[in-house]
Amino acid sequence: MIPSKRRSGWQYWEIADLLRDGMLEIGDGYRAKNSEMGTSGLPFARAGNVNNGFHFDDSDILSEESVRLAGEKLSRPGDITFTSKGTFGRFAFVRQDTPPFVYSPQLCYWRVRRDGVVERRFLYYWMQGADCMNQLNEVKGLTDMADYVSLTNQRKMWLSTPPLPVQRRIASILSAYDELIENNQRRIKILEEMARSLYREWFVHFRFPGHDKVKMVPSSLGPIPQGWEVKKLGDLTVVLNRGISPTYDDEGGDSKVVNQKCIRDQRLSLEPARRQSKPIPPDKRIRFGDVLINSTGVGTLGRVAQVYEDLDQCTVDTHVTIVRPKADTDVDFFGCMLLLKQEDFERLGIGATGQTELGRTAIGEIEIPVSPDSLQKRFGALVHPMRTAANTLSKQTENLRRTRDLLLPRLLSGQVDIEAL
Repeated sequence: MIPSKRRSGWQYWEIADLLRDGMLEIGDGYRAKNSEMGTSGLPFARAGNVNNGFHFDDSDILSEESVRLAGEKLSRPGDITFTSKGTFGRFAFVRQDTPPFVYSPQLCYWRVRRDGVVERRFLYYWMQGADCMNQLNEVKGLTDMADYVSLTNQRKMWLSTPPLPVQRRIASILSAYDELIENNQRRIKILEEMARSLYREWFVHFRFPGHDKVKMVPSSLGPIPQGWEVKKLGDLTVVLNRGISPTYDDEGGDSKVVNQKCIRDQRLSLEPARRQSKPIPPDKRIRFGDVLINSTGVGTLGRVAQVYEDLDQCTVDTHVTIVRPKADTDVDFFGCMLLLKQEDFERLGIGATGQTELGRTAIGEIEIPVSPDSLQKRFGALVHPMRTAANTLSKQTENLRRTRDLLLPRLLSGQVDIEAL
């Protein structure tokens, strides 16, 4: 029901009326069976593929035959994607250059069918604002399941809009931030892939500078260049340890705790980290060059990120393992090596469903072909500027996202003079 107290100059619409008049469409995803997945087709987008944009690198692929059955549940440019079940309240905008995908039942889409009432980009930002989120939060816990907002409840909502020119101005301001964020993310991806490709070329395919003059010799891992050694990962480390059981104090804690949510897409973000007050033992204080591995759970097990900045008063919880290289091991060689071992870490997990665990012994026993120190340092000298630039861009992106998130509610509430921007 539309509220009695309304913002001056804004119009209020019943979603049901907009649906009836063909202005708007709201739908959910295609209910696919496991047998409908294949190797060719389109990404089958679940909630995990929506997080500050779309991420389809690890998505299931819905077969071409089933894609034809999905009908309207195939993405279209201009759609607003909403995680409505389980992982609740994430949004993404389907751009012209977003790869086509099929919605799963964990997702809903809002689709503007006719112009004249609401601009697509404005609707995307409005859905992240208070007017929309308050309505969604009121109904998300009405079932005994995890948070869930049904299509029925979504269709009972109301929409608030300023005049179209103001909608376009708000969308323009906020989308400028998103464009910068997306450009940074593309540059980061290129820089990271350059570093990893060089690692694979030198240390996996053994095509390092001067390789044609080096004889290959047998080893437990197959032929390796002469002068290289097969070592266990534990032999390259000075710390291989789980974190602490923190005493959380989000207001007054003097240190931060990295948890599983901080490690995603092989990057470390301190945004989900929490503050705590317990003293940190020296071997559990993370520092530049440490590699962090998610070591419990399902879905996040084995995820890897390297600490690539100086962190003050920061540790990890007991679900994360710290792997610190010895002083004579190049930090960039060590990091790229373990980032490429993520699939191995995922496979090494043991235990029942929901309790899978990656032990420190299993991590330490992994065998790796290790080059002479001089080649590691040569590699590090080449990739360190790339990885430093990627980390700088990542920090800029976090600041841009934080600024946009602070600006969004102020624009939607009228607290900020749009003409002054």
